[in-house]
Amino acid sequence: MAIPQCAKCPGRFCARGNTDPDVVPAFCPQRNYQEVIKSSVGKYRDGEARLLYPVSTMTERDAYNWQEARGGKAPIRPVRPRIREVAEFAKALGFKRIGLAFCSGLADEAARAVAILERNGLEVASVMCKCVAVDKEVLGVPAEYKIGDPTKPEVGCSPITQALVLNAVDTGFNVIVGLCVGHDMLFTRNSKSPVTTLVVKDRFTGHNPVASLYTGYHRGLVAPAD
Repeated sequence: MAIPQCAKCPGRFCARGNTDPDVVPAFCPQRNYQEVIKSSVGKYRDGEARLLYPVSTMTERDAYNWQEARGGKAPIRPVRPRIREVAEFAKALGFKRIGLAFCSGLADEAARAVAILERNGLEVASVMCKCVAVDKEVLGVPAEYKIGDPTKPEVGCSPITQALVLNAVDTGFNVIVGLCVGHDMLFTRNSKSPVTTLVVKDRFTGHNPVASLYTGYHRGLVAPAD
């Protein structure tokens, strides 16, 4: 069975509701994964998805000037940044306390995010990645993987600790601010609450990884040189 390759689709047919097998590409999930699709649709009416999905859809709608656009008074345009969307999502779900797990390298950004979320009436429990305060070797990391002198202590990041601390204070959901690739996975795996991301870590671009998709200047950095 063909693996899905939606990123290579020339027409985004499903976004227009077109699932005609004579039109969609051979790799389209509509052609190859109908049982999976049917099964997934039913899951939106059960458990956590029944709560989160309608509110996420409302949050998506409210990120646009939908009332003006629907009335034909203006073209559709965005009206909220993601930090506001996170706040409105939490309030719509009735959460009073949310968690924020952040990288020590983005402490300033984390403080700014917390201040904004608090101004939106939320209580924010925040935990920094280095809160475990132990050497990387204690966490099972070989000494040669350290950034600095391998013979000296180097405090490791502990996304599992971050998740467990936030679990202990019963956050409604958790927000990632700049955790490293892999650390974000471990945090998400160990969080008992749903997780969303506000900021992704990209040291090279100032945490704007989309920039590398557009500029030729990064060609030799994002893939092996030809």
